[in-house]
Amino acid sequence: MADRSVEAPSCPVGPSCSLLPGQRAAQILATVRAIPPGFVRTFGDVDPKAPRLVGRVLASTRERVPWHRVVRADGSVPMGDAQRAWLRREGVPLRGGRVDLARARVAG
Repeated sequence: MADRSVEAPSCPVGPSCSLLPGQRAAQILATVRAIPPGFVRTFGDVDPKAPRLVGRVLASTRERVPWHRVVRADGSVPMGDAQRAWLRREGVPLRGGRVDLARARVAG
């Protein structure tokens, strides 16, 4: 008889994930909420092990979070002009259409 057991779903960030998916999303949202106005973090800054998960959580949440303060590693903005406008209103330094990460990136 064939084994019909079903494997438990894996963590979205791999086998070393220590948080349940809901806890991981909550941690990501808390990290994004902690970014002060006028500053940014990259997707990789928010979660170094799962930057794509950060994007997925931000795209799918119904909670109000300052999503516009999360940018790509090269300072480009995934949501284009709308995101750039939000960042300008907050005084985030831009250079050539990209965030100047040397001046605007939150440490740590």
